[in-house]
Formats: sequence, C-alpha cells, structure tokens
Amino acid sequence: MSAGKFITLEGGEGSGKSTQVTLLKAALEKSGIPHIITREPGGEEGAEAIRQLLVTGDKNRWDPLAETLLFSAARVQHVERLIKPSLAQGKLVLCDRFVDSTRVYQGIGKGISAAYIDALHAMTLGNLMPDATFILDIDPVIGLARTKGRQGNETRFEEMEFAFHQQVRAGFLAIARNEPARCHV
Repeated sequence: MSAGKFITLEGGEGSGKSTQVTLLKAALEKSGIPHIITREPGGEEGAEAIRQLLVTGDKNRWDPLAETLLFSAARVQHVERLIKPSLAQGKLVLCDRFVDSTRVYQGIGKGISAAYIDALHAMTLGNLMPDATFILDIDPVIGLARTKGRQGNETRFEEMEFAFHQQVRAGFLAIARNEPARCHV
C-alpha cells in the first residue's frame, strides 16, 4: 500500500477551518478515499488532555515558552499515535492545524523565535511536514465576530488582543509567501 498524504488547514480564529473539514470529510467519504480527520491540539487521547490545558482558562495562563512546549508535546502524541500510523496505512490525513499554527501563534504572536520552534519540531518530529497546507484567510474583525456564537469554553485564543489576531493573519500569509509549493491561500 502506498504512503498516505498529509493535508492541513490553517487560519485565524473563525476562518472556517472546521466547516471546510466537515465538507471535505463528506466529499472524501462519497469518493471512497480512505482518510482520517483530526485536529490540533488534540486528535489522540493524551493530546486531547493537553488541549484542555491550552484552549481553556485565562488568556495569560501560560508563559509563551511553556505554551510552545505543551503544543509540541501534544503534537508528538498526535503524530506518533495517529498521524504516522494512518499515513503508513495509505490514508489521507486531513488535520485542522499543525506546526504552522505554532510558528504563527507562539512564534510571531508571542515572540518565540522561529529558529527555536523549527529546532524543536526537528528534534521531536524530524522533517515531517504536510504535503499541502490550505490557509483560510479572513479579516480578524470578521473571524472574531464569527466566533462569538460558539458554544463551550474553548475561547482562550479568541480572547487575545486584536493586535495579536492581526499578527496571526500576517504570519499565515507570510508562511504562504515563503512556502508557495506547499501552502495555498
């Protein structure tokens, strides 16, 4: 069986990633393409436990470095226990967020150096990167307005200052400019 493909969706809050994942899931099922749908942080039991630490609570709950390390720990669990085995089975892996979110949110948004984030990723996951990334671009004013109607308590990032969300958008667009072979806006 051939190796699967790894595709990620990225974008700021309220950009429509979850909606697009749901639509893509239906299309993949209709086409009979073997796949899994997953998310970060999360996607696997241990990573889902870490998710609750990261997406709930006060917006200033974590020091930026501690937050980066928690995302990395969740990602290692997710990759080793779900993503790599699924790719080895020839499945298409469609993931809502991956390392680009860390590069943007904790890197550009919170000041952790790109060199540190890239080195951490290389030390923990080697050269694993998505085969393709779709960046859903949206003005943060519109995206944040969309999040207002959400249910639940996973609102830690939505509560960040508006300037942070502007940096997030600019960061995703910069990644797309710098990696046009992989990233599509």
